[in-house]
Amino acid sequence: MNDHLDAMAGVAHAPANRPVGVVVLTHGAGGSRESPLLIAICEQWAARGWLAIRYNLPYRRRRATGPPSGSAAADQAGIVAAITLACSIIDSFGGGPVIAGGHSYGGRLTSMAVAEADGQHDITTLTLFSYPLHPPGKPDRLRTEHFGAITVPTVFTHGTADPFGSIAELRGAARLITAPTEIVEITGARHDLASKTLDVPALAVDAALRRGGLGDGGSGTVEI
Repeated sequence: MNDHLDAMAGVAHAPANRPVGVVVLTHGAGGSRESPLLIAICEQWAARGWLAIRYNLPYRRRRATGPPSGSAAADQAGIVAAITLACSIIDSFGGGPVIAGGHSYGGRLTSMAVAEADGQHDITTLTLFSYPLHPPGKPDRLRTEHFGAITVPTVFTHGTADPFGSIAELRGAARLITAPTEIVEITGARHDLASKTLDVPALAVDAALRRGGLGDGGSGTVEI
């Protein structure tokens, strides 16, 4: 596994015992696997008994800083490789669920990869953080053309002050997805999902478990 993690620039957060399942998460544009949000979420998953992997997209493996530039196809291929690795890892333990997702740009491309896979990968749940529904100030430029092809339960963790899309806009867009969806509202948070009052990783993991039928997952979310 270590060789594969090195190839995808991944860092694994291992649970104390045999993993219940595997989660693969990636970063937003301009970010990296060292995002404090990704680290905190992966730690939360590991504490719940899952193997959680945070990884760099191909553009970030090529250069340490800067945004993606004309690299969406290669980045999406990198996501498919990460999901394939996650399926292989859990199969080596005798099987189990696989969850994929990411923050902003990384979450959008992950949702596109899963939509285009058309069931080829056995993904239990999509977990998307600060989905960039549209560019700030341009609500007419929606990035939802692939939502109708998403057939797995999907969780959106989203700040109520995110300029890339309001909760109301996201609620309407999520109705395009044919599978069950859920929105975790982070009151007052912007695109980075920073909150002084809410445990964002715990709420997001709770919702992903619940939507995937993998446990009760607590409460505190808004369903569609």
